[in-house]
Amino acid sequence: MRVKNVTCFGYSEAQPVDELYRDAHDVAAAVAKEGYTIVNGGGPGVMRATTEGAESVGGKTIGISFNPLDMTHFEGHDEKNKVDKLIMEDNYLSRTLKLLERGDVYVVFNGGTGTISEFGMAWGLARLYFGHHKPFILFGKFWNSILEEITQHMMIRGEAALVYRVVDKVDHVVPAIKKFEEEIEKGKHDHKIKSPFRI
Repeated sequence: MRVKNVTCFGYSEAQPVDELYRDAHDVAAAVAKEGYTIVNGGGPGVMRATTEGAESVGGKTIGISFNPLDMTHFEGHDEKNKVDKLIMEDNYLSRTLKLLERGDVYVVFNGGTGTISEFGMAWGLARLYFGHHKPFILFGKFWNSILEEITQHMMIRGEAALVYRVVDKVDHVVPAIKKFEEEIEKGKHDHKIKSPFRI
């Protein structure tokens, strides 16, 4: 099955003047130009940047958010993030699961605790469904040192290192997605097993 949707995760407080915002915009533009739909959390920062990037090349976008009740630090839907389709979930957990479900491949940018939780869930599910998992791309060299520390000090199994790629250049993201597609077509990912998180 060909990759259709690419879900992007990242820092909600990134500003248009920030390198992170520009990178997210340019990555989404490159990905959308190839015909993939960009999925994000419908909020500001990296989320809005990926929508703007996709729309700059005529790409399609989906936002998934919820109305935060009694939450001190959640940005909610950003009215400036003008996605083509907005899906509202009931709460943070269902929103995260929907973001993971809708994406066939994930791109994880720098971010805070929310991004960490999304990255952790994506990684955990990829390991649990290994062989018919959803792969992901970690954008930025800083991920290398983070992953080195995690694998050195925690009980990370070997297959968990096979579900992602670290890239640090905008023009390396689409080739990484294409490589994942090649692996799927060659049978390295088994699509016969039914799962809401499989590709």
